[in-house]
Amino acid sequence: MNLKSRLTMKNEAIRIAHTDPNLCDTMSDSIVSWLPRIPKEYIIVCVGTDRSTGDALGPLTGTYLMEKRLRHMTVYGTLQDPVHATNLKDYIQLIERQHKNAFIIAIDACLGKTSSVGQIIACEGSLKPGTALNKPLPPIGDIHITGVVNISGFMEYSVLQNTRLSIVVEMAKKIADVLDLVDQQLTASYVTPAVIMPSTRKKPI
Repeated sequence: MNLKSRLTMKNEAIRIAHTDPNLCDTMSDSIVSWLPRIPKEYIIVCVGTDRSTGDALGPLTGTYLMEKRLRHMTVYGTLQDPVHATNLKDYIQLIERQHKNAFIIAIDACLGKTSSVGQIIACEGSLKPGTALNKPLPPIGDIHITGVVNISGFMEYSVLQNTRLSIVVEMAKKIADVLDLVDQQLTASYVTPAVIMPSTRKKPI
């Protein structure tokens, strides 16, 4: 859980309500523009736990992504095998061993202002899980996506436990749809990892 997503001025960021009909197209376009132009392996790390309703955004997203059978991205963190505070370092070491110099997209839940609940935020730079609770967790990701699942400021653990599952599920599905669109814009090569394909989306008349 990234209780307070800290966005630095130098990092580009985009935040959109999960109910916005243009969310998937707009956010996927932004993410694609942040991807490297050289061939890379792409890894998605969904941080969170199924033991807390609010903090289940990551594992739910990972589970939905696995169902989509992405062609060019490897997913870590599902309801069955979550990536959380106690095993995050182990997963980082595993990814470094199995995927050399990979480009990582990290996903997590966060708490925010009342007006921000329901927003999905994509940002360049690393996710810093556990920052607000002073947990010594390592940062992860070249890009991170967070979903504001509830209100911050008081008794965060209790707030997470009492977060409505419906909004978490809806946001997880939207994040999975966004990354599915990103995956569709990648193409594999026999000798290199995936690269970005030229956009073929037709503009509205």
